[in-house]
Amino acid sequence: MATDYRLSEYLVGFIIVAVISILPEAFISINAAVSGIPAFGLGTLFGSNVADLTLVFAVIIAFTKKGIKVESKILRNNIVYPFLLLIPLVLGLDGYYSRWEGSALIMIGAIFYLFAFKNGHGDRLDEKDHRDRLKNFSLLILAMAALLVGAHFTVTSATSLAQDLNVTPILIGMFIVGLGTTMPELLFSLKSVNKHDNALAIGDILGTVLADATIVVGILALVSPFAFPTRVIYLTGLFMVTAAFILFYFMRTGRRLTKREGVLLVMFWIVFVLAELMANS
Repeated sequence: MATDYRLSEYLVGFIIVAVISILPEAFISINAAVSGIPAFGLGTLFGSNVADLTLVFAVIIAFTKKGIKVESKILRNNIVYPFLLLIPLVLGLDGYYSRWEGSALIMIGAIFYLFAFKNGHGDRLDEKDHRDRLKNFSLLILAMAALLVGAHFTVTSATSLAQDLNVTPILIGMFIVGLGTTMPELLFSLKSVNKHDNALAIGDILGTVLADATIVVGILALVSPFAFPTRVIYLTGLFMVTAAFILFYFMRTGRRLTKREGVLLVMFWIVFVLAELMANS
């Protein structure tokens, strides 16, 4: 459906594809909140964000021959992006998200998306007929229904696994479930760079991370205000923000993400995993 409108490739990835990509973690997190373990959902969101900003980008870079070219307008339109990821950390310093804080996060995410939409129009892409639009919309609804059912079983299975392994559910959410929820953006981005649509791939990942950290966390707090271990903020959250700053630094040096930088991103993710294992042991 995205190709029916006058949108740039980056904007399609940042807003439309990213919104679809967040559905797995959104449904899982909401199910976790309803089930009384919202901290599991928060760990899943932050953990998958760290993986998106490091591991997923590294895989995509390795898949390309010359690295990922970064358009200047991406950097120009997202100069405040890493700082926006600090907001959920600041609001969660006390280890609690209220409904007011959840509302603020949703508003912040929505405002940034509206700003991106306003400044991201591009050339008109090929138009599709009405039947194609209806078909795509129907498939999207069916996929959302399947995700909703799958999210319920993911939460119950992950909780049981955490009990069997005698570890905190947050750890299972960060690594097992969190890595699983990165698959949609990874596969979509690989397909995009294979077609030389680097802007579409970058937009999808950055848009997914921002939506997870603001809108989805905000929805969690609205559904059920919750307390959580502050180490999720001081450790996982800081790794998430640091990964964003490192990624944007790499993007600005040469306007291209190289294989060397991809290796450094993988090393950063490994440090993150070790730190989480030590903190939760």
